[in-house]
Amino acid sequence: MNDVANQPRSVSQAEQYEKCAWRYYLQRVECVVPRPAAWSHHGTAFHGAAEDFEGSGRSMEVDEVVQRFSDLYSNLVNQSLAQEPDTDRWLAAGLTGGEDIERRYVLGQEQTARYVEWSKERKPDIWTTPVNKPALELYFAVEVGGVRVRGYIDQLIVESDDSLRVRDLKTGVTKSKFQLETYKVAVEKVYDVPVNRGDWYLAKNGGLSRAVELGEVSEDEVGRRFASMDAGVKAGDFPASPGFACRFCDVSHTCSFRTRSC
Repeated sequence: MNDVANQPRSVSQAEQYEKCAWRYYLQRVECVVPRPAAWSHHGTAFHGAAEDFEGSGRSMEVDEVVQRFSDLYSNLVNQSLAQEPDTDRWLAAGLTGGEDIERRYVLGQEQTARYVEWSKERKPDIWTTPVNKPALELYFAVEVGGVRVRGYIDQLIVESDDSLRVRDLKTGVTKSKFQLETYKVAVEKVYDVPVNRGDWYLAKNGGLSRAVELGEVSEDEVGRRFASMDAGVKAGDFPASPGFACRFCDVSHTCSFRTRSC
């Protein structure tokens, strides 16, 4: 418990704790082995393919990037199958695990191709860090609200006024404004460059979301959420919040609070 209590925090940790602290406990304190989900591998592989494409200066052809997605996705799925070969135990929304694995392989290829075409047409201006590194999957580690916070930013885009825009790539439907707010605070603390907006590239739609205004977001505002979560973990306070989300929880198989539908 001491290791978990003293480790750096992240947006995913804070939001998981806020939504169901008992899930946080099972996954991060008890280290319950989660049930695999094809949607997780879909997102990871899409991000990896997009990063490789942008990192190449957009020189890769569509077929190359799609193959990169396919290879990443297949490797991740095979690793999970080695640990859990019974796909009926995989998480899948409205499908069997096997059906979802196959569906997302094709869907991810289509979404990757659309991203390449969109990026080549729109040519977003990826920011370059002071050490001449493109701001792709950019790691940060800062103190916010007295709490050590770390994470990876998918992309930083240069705006016409030389401020930066934080961009997160999404293959799913859940969008986190808190994630964009945290990234804004981190970028301004580390690089001293203003971040006034954020958005999401939505793979399902093949384009951008509406911009989220971040200019008025303060470090104190973001820090309070991290401080509250951090204090709860250190106090050993892990209340359960059973409900609809239980069906998407990857550790619900060991949870005594889960709803019957799970």
